[in-house]
Amino acid sequence: MTHQQLQTIDADTLLSTTLPPTRFIIDRLLPQGLHILAGAPKVGKSWLALWLCLQVAQGTSVWDFPTHRGTVLYLCLEDSLTRIQSRLFQITDDAPEALHFATLAAGIGEGLEEQLTNFLTQHPDTSLVVIDTLQRIRTGSDSGNPYANDYRDISVLKALADKHHIAILLIHHLRKMNDDDPMNMISGTTGISGATDSNFVLKERRRGSGQATLYCTGRDIEYRELPLVFDKSDYTWRLTEPVEEERISIDPEAISLSAFLRGLGSFEGTATELSALLETQTGEKLTPSVLSKRLVKYAEVLEQNGIRVVSERTRTTRTLSILCLPCDGSDGSDGEN
Repeated sequence: MTHQQLQTIDADTLLSTTLPPTRFIIDRLLPQGLHILAGAPKVGKSWLALWLCLQVAQGTSVWDFPTHRGTVLYLCLEDSLTRIQSRLFQITDDAPEALHFATLAAGIGEGLEEQLTNFLTQHPDTSLVVIDTLQRIRTGSDSGNPYANDYRDISVLKALADKHHIAILLIHHLRKMNDDDPMNMISGTTGISGATDSNFVLKERRRGSGQATLYCTGRDIEYRELPLVFDKSDYTWRLTEPVEEERISIDPEAISLSAFLRGLGSFEGTATELSALLETQTGEKLTPSVLSKRLVKYAEVLEQNGIRVVSERTRTTRTLSILCLPCDGSDGSDGEN
């Protein structure tokens, strides 16, 4: 039996490689990757999921969080089209064409991956897939290890989300037994909650009260507890308190590097030449290697400030092309650095 060779990258090359930033479908709340939204039966998690789908498909904010509009696929596998239509009428009169529904789908390992890939190929601007519920797409396994089964199923979906840079949100259930940590109430083993990128738990304060807290935790988001109330006039969950603004501190290194590059206006040459200019103009001594890595480290901050850095390698050397665009607030930063 032959094994494929591991594809590796050394640490120095990794630090010198500009990688795309994490894509957010809902700013500060829902990034690309695989996520769980869990709640007790009849708590209203499907109403929340449908509303989230609508907001993303329309590019409308989710509470205080801006969204990035894209095509959305909602696999509502426990409902009929009649029930979905009824719910849509109760939420909105103007549903977008960018929101698609399916009431039947194959299971994991039995064709679901191919079905989703085909949809993504036909709709390349897809940003969000919601699967309601996770249990509906799971199949039996010969393995007697529940953790292994949970982790295997979740890993298949996570790989699909990562490959296509989309968010997949799985609607799931909670255990009946209460816990001080709501995340411990997610049904199944830690093979489910531990393998996802984010977990959201919708927990009512009192059964039937219409008041709940959405607990949010994940690798790329801050921990939050969002107080919600269910508005029966339009069947949506409303935020009862404003979301605290995140205080983003920019590294002084990024500020000084941005000021130096903006002072140049434009540059084309090697990292060695740029390093010499930096020392001449600011007195800061950085080796070409360290300077190149800082350009990669702060690429997102520089881009937000209208500074484009392109690195190209020839057979003999690596050249840098730097262009500073006018700061007129038209780059999506609202004029804020």
